[in-house]
Parts: sequence; structure tokens; C-alpha cells
Amino acid sequence: MRVPKLTRPALSPVLLSALVTLYLFAGLNNTFWSRGVAVFDGHSGKLVLLAVTLLLAHIAGLLVFSNKYVFKPVLIFFILVAAISAYFVDGFGVVIDHEMIRNTVTTTVNEASDLMTPAFWLHLLVFAVLPIAFVAFVTVKRGPVLKQVLFNAAFVAITLVVGGTIMLSNFSAYSSIFRERQDFMAVINPAAPVAGAVKYVRRAMRETNIVAQPLGTDARQGTVLKAATKPLFVVLVIGETARAQNFGLNGYERNTTPQLAKRDVINFSDTSSCGTATAVSLPCMFSHYARDSFSNEKGKASENLLDIVQRAGFQVAWWENNTGNKGIAKRVPNQKLSNGTNPEFCRDGECDDGIFTETLKPFIGEAKDNTLLVMHQIGSHGPAYYKRYPQAMEVFAPACRTAQFADCTQEEIVAAYDNTILYTDKNVADIIDLAKSKSDTLATAVIFMSDHGESLGESGLYLHGAPYFIAPEEQTKVPFVAWFSEEFKNQMNLNTDCVSARKDSPVSQDNLFHSMLGLLNIETEVRQPALDLFGTCMAQNPASLAMTTDR
Repeated sequence: MRVPKLTRPALSPVLLSALVTLYLFAGLNNTFWSRGVAVFDGHSGKLVLLAVTLLLAHIAGLLVFSNKYVFKPVLIFFILVAAISAYFVDGFGVVIDHEMIRNTVTTTVNEASDLMTPAFWLHLLVFAVLPIAFVAFVTVKRGPVLKQVLFNAAFVAITLVVGGTIMLSNFSAYSSIFRERQDFMAVINPAAPVAGAVKYVRRAMRETNIVAQPLGTDARQGTVLKAATKPLFVVLVIGETARAQNFGLNGYERNTTPQLAKRDVINFSDTSSCGTATAVSLPCMFSHYARDSFSNEKGKASENLLDIVQRAGFQVAWWENNTGNKGIAKRVPNQKLSNGTNPEFCRDGECDDGIFTETLKPFIGEAKDNTLLVMHQIGSHGPAYYKRYPQAMEVFAPACRTAQFADCTQEEIVAAYDNTILYTDKNVADIIDLAKSKSDTLATAVIFMSDHGESLGESGLYLHGAPYFIAPEEQTKVPFVAWFSEEFKNQMNLNTDCVSARKDSPVSQDNLFHSMLGLLNIETEVRQPALDLFGTCMAQNPASLAMTTDR
């Protein structure tokens, strides 16, 4: 019996472009349309006209690629990008801009795999593979080359006229919305992620050959440090995704910081981050630039805090248990701990942050020089919160034990996240205890500051990485804690009452660079005393000390 041959439908470039565009807009732009309905509340006609304009513009844009050799690959590319973006935009409320793409590019395989859940692959099968199969199956019906080019050109021209007329006739309404509600156009799919990718590539190309210029070449040890009888040993712990709202010391309903509460720490309760993702916040924290003037390009073009501290004669080291140091520690010794094999702390190809204390024991025991040690935690990185702490630390239950949030209740997601904060509390407290135990030979201090926060379902948002101008406080408010041994306070003439006087005032990651230089008593013109929370509270500067204490 002869099997009948399956007939492949033949579509013109315009019709195929229109079908793909309609699919993208109708099937993969839920967030965009839901925000549009809210933005144009009471003015639905203007939303319809905007939709017509965008549809025509996208059809015309696809027609530009209607050459027989690139047309289908371009359509397939846009479908794939839109399907992936829709999963994260609609499911987690994220915005895929150039900074989110930068954060994605610099993540680890383990962290990326946490996002590749069964729900993700099912979504991709339904919303990407099947439509792509349709595009691959149909044939594209083309006329003579010149006739096709003229037709496409005419269609694009008509589209521009119609779209331009609609926009100009409603210019005042649309211009104000585009200006005031940037969050609306930031989620149009796939235009926004493609534009973000282009922007990221352009910036990455500009940054390729950047050479860091010297900073703080005048750095020298201050008089207090020169008179010290014991070496300083300061640990700067950089937290990951810990948000201030769930930090027990800040008044959270759950006691997520019972260990730090027992130590004599100073808790800065109102601290803002420089960014909402590690790739932005981390370089900014160690830069002399403030958040409003920082850019990744500027950060790479200049040395940072670690270079200055090392130039002043300190031993500087960076220990990594996250996605990398983002170039901050290029010129200082650094050690990767995330690939360890200690079964007590390491599972499934990654280690939890308990590995830091274990590694610190022999290191601090051998310390004989002034030292700044930076520890970059994996902390509370999601969505697989349950992987960030050992089972014994699952105090808050029931906790979400999967990276697939749809399988958990809101309470279970928050419980898992709170357990990560509880484990961070234990790890930082253990570091403090170990530092305190070396008081006979060292003057020790421990500083903890998270890089950014996390959304846990508030307003439908999850994870982090939202553009700063629309980011909620859950992503921009972070924990910041300082502990000083009695030897450190006495030797450095540090008035902790003076430091505590600012603990409830607004501070930010802009303070870190200058405060660390002050804490280590490193004198340099690049240190700004107005942003220094520690150095201005040392007795070597009575005027500044009195001024700060009176605040």
C-alpha cells in the first residue's frame, strides 16, 4: 500500500512573518499584556492601537531577514529566545535586560542547572519546539527576486507610515507612558531580551581590552596602625542574595540570626545595595565609584579596594564559593573553594559555606602579617535554596525542596530561604568565634555585607536582577554587620559607640570602600571620610570622632 505524501503548506514571507509575530505576541507576552491593561486602564483603545503598531513593526522587522538562506533561522531564533524569556519573565517576574544577561553569562553550570527544571523543559517543548517544527516544515513561497524585494519594501514603508501616524496622533499619551513606565516596555518579548543581548555584547566588546589604571598610589599605613603591637586580621564576608527583610537582627518575625544576636555585633539596619545582581553589585562594592556613577566599564578601568590595601603592605586574599570574583581579585591571591571534596560541606559538585570556617582554621593559625581576607559566599542563591544548607539546618519547615517553585507553597519557599539565612548566621558566627580565639596573637575584625537581596513572591516577583529603577526593596536592602575583637578596638583606638551611632541611619554599599580603608587605617587621598563609617571613629581624629558621635 502506498503511503500518501504529506503536503507541506506554502506561505509567503509576509504571511509567515505575520503568523510568527501573532504567535509571539499572543502566546509569549503574558506579562507585557497584563501590564499593558493596567497601564492603559480606562484607555483600552490606545492599547489596541499600540498593539497594532507593535505587530506591524515586528512583521516588518522579520521581513528584513526574508532572504531564503536566513529567513527561517531568524524566525526560529526569535521563537526560541521568546519562549525561554517568557518562562522566566512570566514565571518569576524578572526583566531580561543587558545586566541580567551579564549575570547569566557569568553564572556557574551548577547554578544554571538549578533553573533547568522539568517545568522549564516542558515549557520549551510546547512553546518553542512545536512552533519551530511548524516553521521548519512549511515552505516559503517566493516570487521573482525583484518583485519580492519591491513588495517587501512597499510593505515595510506602509507599516512605517501607519505605525508613525498612530504614534504621532497619540504622542503625548505614549511618550509619557514610555518615560514613566519603563517597566512596561522592558518586558516586551522578544524585542527586549534581544535588545539587551545586543547592548551586552557591545559593552563586552568595549571592555575586552580595558587595562585597570592605578588607584590610590599614595596609600600608606596610618599612625595608629604603625604603632600596633599585633597584626590586624580582618575578614570581609560577602553574602549572596541575603535580604535585610528576613534578617533576624532587623526585627524579622523569625529568629534567623540567633548566633549573631549572641555576639557583640553592630547591625546596620538600613543598608542599600549598589545593584540587584552579583555581576553589578560585587564590582561596585569594591570600587571607589558610588552607585549613581558606577558602570562595569569604569570598574574594570580602575584598580579597586584590594589593590590599595595590598599596596599599603597588607596580605590580601580572596576565597571564592560562588560564581567568581568578577575580576576584582585579578591582582591578588585567590582560591576557589566551590570545587572542594570535603563530604561534610560538599555535595553534588558544589560546597556550602561551612567550607570557609574549615579552610580558615589553618590559615589564621599561620597569620603573622596584617591581613585582609575576603570570603565570597554562595549564601542564599536561588531558586534551589535547599541546596545552600545541610539538612540539619532545616529548622523552618516544611521547606521547599525543589527549584521548581510551582511545586511549593509560598510559605515553603520562604521557609527554605529563611534556612539559608539561618545557616549564614551560623557560618559568620563561627568565623567570629575563630577570629576571637586568636586574640593572643592577632587583632581581629569580621565584616559581613550581602551583595543584593531577593524577591520571594511579593507582587509576583521571584529571585533578583530587576533593573534598579523598578526594583523592590526586597532586592535592594541588604544585611550589614560588623564585629570587632577587644584587641582590635583597643589597638586601633576604635570607639564602637561612635560606630553604633549610625547603625540605624541609611547607609549603602557606597560606604564599604571608604569604611574598609578607614578600618585598616590606610591613608590615601581616594578615601572619603564622609563615607567612612569606621575610620572617623578612631581616636586619632578627635574632631571627626566628636562630629560622628553627636549625630
